[in-house]
Amino acid sequence: MSADFNPRLIQAMKNLGLEADPDTVRQLLAYIQQLQRWNRTYNLTALRDPDQMLVQHIFDSLSVVRPFQEHLAIDATVGESVRIVDVGSGAGLPGVVLAASCSTWNITCIDAVEKKMAFVRQMVGALALPNLRALHVRVEQQPPLEADIVVSRAFSSLLDFVNLAGRHVREGGRIAAMKGRVPEEEIAALQDQSAWKVERIEPLTVPELEAQRCLVWLVQQG
Repeated sequence: MSADFNPRLIQAMKNLGLEADPDTVRQLLAYIQQLQRWNRTYNLTALRDPDQMLVQHIFDSLSVVRPFQEHLAIDATVGESVRIVDVGSGAGLPGVVLAASCSTWNITCIDAVEKKMAFVRQMVGALALPNLRALHVRVEQQPPLEADIVVSRAFSSLLDFVNLAGRHVREGGRIAAMKGRVPEEEIAALQDQSAWKVERIEPLTVPELEAQRCLVWLVQQG
């Protein structure tokens, strides 16, 4: 792994308004190393180049930490224990990154592929993340998890996302869909066929990435 990853990660976190805590930096760099190692055997992610992993996986996932912090700070219905569910988590993105970034958040990663959740379970010990857990299950078959935020990163269309994962959001909670460009057609389909609606669309800036990113916040209607 390139020697410049450490300063680049620290700078990216500062650009995103995050504290570059040494433990968090160490955990995230170790995560990339573990992902590379497992990827040779288990094909967890299509990205092979560690530089691409740093930017398109780590920086991209870090881009939602500050928006989540700001939302949770103003949501009076959030209890003392914050619960976040990452649906279609794959190799733990953004779930592992969220767990490393905020030790007070309880993160649950869900994916239907066992080898990917086995990797995330390994990260609990390897990265010392007691606030992280992994569930190998189809999201629609898992009993409700009562999450404050249910997040996905390119998991599905908005309509499929709310239909499959909406049951895991506690009353008053939110769904947060990480997207590229604003998904106008998906939003239109949602308006016609769902009890969920778009609350707001938050632009995201990913350090070192020249691409559009946004976070679509959804709430239940009524």
